[in-house]
Amino acid sequence: MSLSTETIMSALSTVQDPEIRRPITEIGMVKNVEVQDKNVLVEIYLTVSGCPLKEEIIKRVTNAVLEIDKSAQTKVVLDVMSDDQRKKLKELLRGPTKENPFSSEKNLTRVYAIASGKGGVGKSSLTANLGIAFTQLGLSVGILDADIYGHSIPRIMGVTIPPTVVEGMIMPQIAHGVRIISMLSFKPGGVTQPIAFRGPMLHKAIEQFMTDVWWGDLDILLLDLPPGTGDVSISVAQLVPKSEIIVVTTPQISAAEVAVRSGTLAKQTHQVVAGVIENMSGVPCPHCGEIMELFGKGGGEIVAKAISDELGTNVKVLAQVPFDERLREGGDNGEPLVVSNPESPAAVEIINMAKALLKNPKGLVGKNLGILTN
Repeated sequence: MSLSTETIMSALSTVQDPEIRRPITEIGMVKNVEVQDKNVLVEIYLTVSGCPLKEEIIKRVTNAVLEIDKSAQTKVVLDVMSDDQRKKLKELLRGPTKENPFSSEKNLTRVYAIASGKGGVGKSSLTANLGIAFTQLGLSVGILDADIYGHSIPRIMGVTIPPTVVEGMIMPQIAHGVRIISMLSFKPGGVTQPIAFRGPMLHKAIEQFMTDVWWGDLDILLLDLPPGTGDVSISVAQLVPKSEIIVVTTPQISAAEVAVRSGTLAKQTHQVVAGVIENMSGVPCPHCGEIMELFGKGGGEIVAKAISDELGTNVKVLAQVPFDERLREGGDNGEPLVVSNPESPAAVEIINMAKALLKNPKGLVGKNLGILTN
């Protein structure tokens, strides 16, 4: 294929913006293309001057031209969109009005609210690994870190670049193929700065994460809820009525008793409980192979049965994730277990859980509709 304006534009139509994930030709980022023998000039509009991924854009454009001719000498010149261009881009992506895309029953995104009765059960680590497992199955996935006070998703996922804001529209950060938004990105003081929000402010923060962030066409949205049954859990039920609850517990009986409440809340909020995850389950001894139950046993079944009895539904244990210190280590260094050790028993269990959740039909089965009978 010869170098020409037409062939280069065709090649650029395959180049996606790393944040927006739409072809750069489609979203008005290609300013100009010039060809003279083997010399190619491509002028690109960035959405904002401080775009953190401009080097990646240059790389993608250059590689696209090389696909046509390996000997091509490509020069990429960057410019910045005008205010009018950014407004047009915003309308192209989100439409003329701002709205919560996940509140409509017509929206096809499956929303899972990952809940726990208390902290320390590995809820955020499981959320991150489950999100990546879904992407490995070919799905478009987002994680909303709804734990406003205790946000930990950015560290677990290795997110370091702040989100780009275009005309008030926030582009979520991307790590391991997952789109992510968290309160950490909006704290000038970083991880040590506390968040002092009352209930209404928490609700507004969650609402803004849904309406002001451009999530794109997601197949799955995971909400990492704070522990307990407080303001955020109630706000999520109001803002995303179709969200399904996944309860995380450990095998320990005392932890299970606390976790039950985060599931039975669905009776008041009229949500579906998609199932229970038992984290830190028994692990084979590396020396003798005998199963070591470091945190007790039976917690997942206890939680599932108690929620089933309270809601009058059949809530199942989705997974029993064995204890693996690498799950914790991955959360500290930004390399989740399903990425660093996908063949480990814990990672396999998480991946199988993602597959099982995809097989669950959407609908009203098991949903408490709040209908009173005499």
